[in-house]
Amino acid sequence: MQTNINFQLKLDQILSQIEKETEETGVVKTLLLHSCCAPCSSYVLEYLSRYFQITVFYYNPNISEQQEYEKRVAEQKRLISELPVRYPVSFIEGTYNTQEFDDAIKGLEQLGERSRRCYACYQLRLAHTAQLAKEEGFDYFTTTLSISPYKNAVWLNEIGEQLMEQLHVDYLYADFKKKNGYKRSIALSEEYHLYRQDFCGCKYSKEEEIARKQKHALES
Repeated sequence: MQTNINFQLKLDQILSQIEKETEETGVVKTLLLHSCCAPCSSYVLEYLSRYFQITVFYYNPNISEQQEYEKRVAEQKRLISELPVRYPVSFIEGTYNTQEFDDAIKGLEQLGERSRRCYACYQLRLAHTAQLAKEEGFDYFTTTLSISPYKNAVWLNEIGEQLMEQLHVDYLYADFKKKNGYKRSIALSEEYHLYRQDFCGCKYSKEEEIARKQKHALES
C-alpha cells in the first residue's frame, strides 16, 4: 500500500455515499467496530454513529492483566450507555485468551513498540473482527486503533484492505487522529471521566512505559 494515501479523504468519500444511500433507501448501514478501549472509541463513536448502526467488538487478548482487561471492558460498556448517538450502539465482547496474542507475536517480543510486533498484534485483532463481520453479515468493519498517534495508520489500513479482499467484507478506511480526532477523544474522556491507561495493554508496552518513566525521572 502507498504510504501517502489520504485515508481521511477516502473515509469522507465513503461516508458521503453511505449518507446518500441511507437517505434514498431508509436503510442504515451496519459497522463492526473493533475497539481497543473506551477513550479511543469515544470520538469514533460520536463521529460514525451519525452514519452507521455500530456494534463495538471488544477483542484485545494483548492486554496482559485480567484486572486491567476487566476495567477497560467496564469503561467501554459505560461509555456506550452514556454517550448520545444518532443510531444505536451495541456491544460484543470477544474471547479473552492471552495465549492468542503470545502466539501471534512469537519471536517479535523484544522488538519494541511501533515495530513488527505491533503489526502482528494489529493483524490478530483485525482478522478476528473481519471474520466476525463476515459471519454476522455486517456491511463494514474497522478499528479505533488509528486514533492513537502511537499507532501506524498505514499498517492498519493495509491489513484491513488485505482482509477485505480475502473475506469479501467491506473495510472502512480511516485515520481517526485526523480532523482533531485524538484531541476530541481526550476532551470526551475528560467529560465522561473515562479511565485512560498509559500503556497499550501488552506486558511489553507496560515494561517499556515504566522504563521511559524511570529514564525521565533520572534525567529531570
